[in-house]
Amino acid sequence: MSSYQYRHYPYRRPPELDGKGKRRQVVIVGAGLAGPTLALALAARGVASVLLDEDDTVSNGSRSICQAKHSLEIWDRFGIARRMVDKGITWEQGEVYLQDRPIYHFNLAPEPGHKFPAFVNLQQYYVEEYLFDRCLEEKLIDLRFCNKVVGIRPGPESVSLDIETPDGRYALEAEWLVACDGVRSAVRHLLDLPFPGEVFHDQFLIADIRFTSELPKERRFWFYPPFHPTNSVLLHRQADNVLRVDFQLGRDADPEEEKKPENVDRRLRQMFGPDATWEHEWTSVYTFTCRMMERFAEGRVIFAGDAAHVVSPFGARGGNAAVADVDNLAWKLARVLAGSSPASLLDSYCSERRAAARENILNSTRSTDFITPKFPASRAFRDATLALARDFPFARTLVNSGRLSVPTVQPGSPLDTPDGDSDWLRGPAPGSAMVDAPVVNGAGGFLVDHVGQEFTLMSFAPRAADLPGLPEGVAGLMVARGSAAPAGWTALHDRDGLLRQRYDGRAGTAYLIRPDRYVAARWRRPDARELATALRRATGHG
Repeated sequence: MSSYQYRHYPYRRPPELDGKGKRRQVVIVGAGLAGPTLALALAARGVASVLLDEDDTVSNGSRSICQAKHSLEIWDRFGIARRMVDKGITWEQGEVYLQDRPIYHFNLAPEPGHKFPAFVNLQQYYVEEYLFDRCLEEKLIDLRFCNKVVGIRPGPESVSLDIETPDGRYALEAEWLVACDGVRSAVRHLLDLPFPGEVFHDQFLIADIRFTSELPKERRFWFYPPFHPTNSVLLHRQADNVLRVDFQLGRDADPEEEKKPENVDRRLRQMFGPDATWEHEWTSVYTFTCRMMERFAEGRVIFAGDAAHVVSPFGARGGNAAVADVDNLAWKLARVLAGSSPASLLDSYCSERRAAARENILNSTRSTDFITPKFPASRAFRDATLALARDFPFARTLVNSGRLSVPTVQPGSPLDTPDGDSDWLRGPAPGSAMVDAPVVNGAGGFLVDHVGQEFTLMSFAPRAADLPGLPEGVAGLMVARGSAAPAGWTALHDRDGLLRQRYDGRAGTAYLIRPDRYVAARWRRPDARELATALRRATGHG
């Protein structure tokens, strides 16, 4: 029984089947988390796209459930993040147990003053539904269900696709093709591209159950609990009174036996006791891999999300990384299509997001190695760490039940301007994501509300006369109490002092922030030449 009612979206006959097709700027394959997010981000910049999906409904099962703060900030630009927060379960705290005793408590958002929480637990089918609803409202997005890519012919100036539909096969031509079609990417297979990586053979049972007893709100992780004494268990609460219970089974378990309802119920009864009641929502036994393509672009075909890289599920890095991929790609692809930047700007998508994928794979692999040690020595280290963690703070830092998703750092990006001021002390560095803070602009709000689809220069100049000149195409944010902002600038009041604190905002300090809300450059007192040089570099011109 499922608490979620799956909608089947209507198939519409493509115009190409009647000879009315035309070359498209962007075709996106795959309507999971990444594809619709990319289509919406492009549409916000005036770029039309065709979004293809071989199915006619959202994903089966809850799948990616931990929607991170940085993903919510991206979706907020399309007006759907609040809907996700209202439906989902907000959580910021977690607890780690050894057997039946808590040994470690953590808080993912220890500081106040952010628009969104660290995480919202919301089943992927809801997230996809909200994305689909928003895409179907957007005139620049042609969302086509039951359209399966069965052939690809790359060329130097475009990509041709063969697409199978209920009405037959048609051809579609695109200037750029973006593959967001998941770990089993049809696009990647049709192009016969390698997907190297490591296979992890441990097996895990997911049991999503609708629970009618009192539900815990925080994340809980057990090592060797009495109800599953040989391995580990993870517990997450979701919307609709659904619990996800994740049992580590080991390599030798029989997946078909483990999925049988009576065997799942036996494990759950041992965990929750004789009086608990539940209904089954979704059950799956899985193993996982960590893989990454050697290049995220092949000519005019670009890969994003699980089609380009896949990590272990520990840390909620898969879906959130996919959303970050397309947020990085959208503004660059829009500039290339508009002729505002050279096509070489897209090389930075590959370098930055490959670096992010490496960081995510490293962190998720370390979590995997701690949760599923491969050798007797590593298991002895893990068990000793757990035994010490309750009483010794140093051991708690070594406990790794999943380093949870945060924005990755992009060190050494060719788009970033290195620091030049010798007295720079604090604040997000070039290659780091901007940090939110509460601000006032006539009414309450947050910094993320004022960083738009293009570049933004945020200045802490105390007076309008002290502001640097704005380069063309850059919006200005003036952080000053009671000062009127000149043309092109928006005045912000630092409501609680957190903005100055987080950005080391001494008088004259300025930050150049990219459209994907990453810092491109920062200065104590920039001049016009420094600003122009940094902008050229950040847009792929230098």
